Amino acid sequence: MIFVTVGEQLPFDRLIIAIDNWAADSSTEVYAQIGNSQLKPKNIQYEKHIDPLEFKRVFLAADAVIAHAGMGTIITALELGKPLLVMPRQACFGEHRNDHQRATAKRFLEQGYITVANDVPELMKKLEDLHNANHIPTTTQNIRISGKLIKVIHDCIFDGENNK
Repeated sequence: MIFVTVGEQLPFDRLIIAIDNWAADSSTEVYAQIGNSQLKPKNIQYEKHIDPLEFKRVFLAADAVIAHAGMGTIITALELGKPLLVMPRQACFGEHRNDHQRATAKRFLEQGYITVANDVPELMKKLEDLHNANHIPTTTQNIRISGKLIKVIHDCIFDGENNK
């Protein structure tokens, strides 16, 4: 099963439409958390929002995760050793206020921690690779990052939010 998540803040219809279209011709089970979208996907199971316990359960059950390039999702995938394919939100499509997700994805890709699709055609190619090879191709699959590094990243993110 592939778990698709777009986070809770903004819809990411471009990603959900692409996955829904791909799923029409795939035998792969897909479950998605689509956020505040008005979409009603036809070919995938979905919920707008998932409570944290259900999110973790689905994340653990997934063979692979496809997501926006949000730090929470990336950290969770690294903690759980899940193959992760991200498609960063882009400001030019009104998906976010700036392109920080592109920068985040680029940095984690350079480190070999994730696979990145920067647009829908690239996403389709990587989904076919996933379907045909039964995994997300990456140089370092199922990496587990040290707990110390995860704690540093986590503390930076959440301490920063608490200091606003």
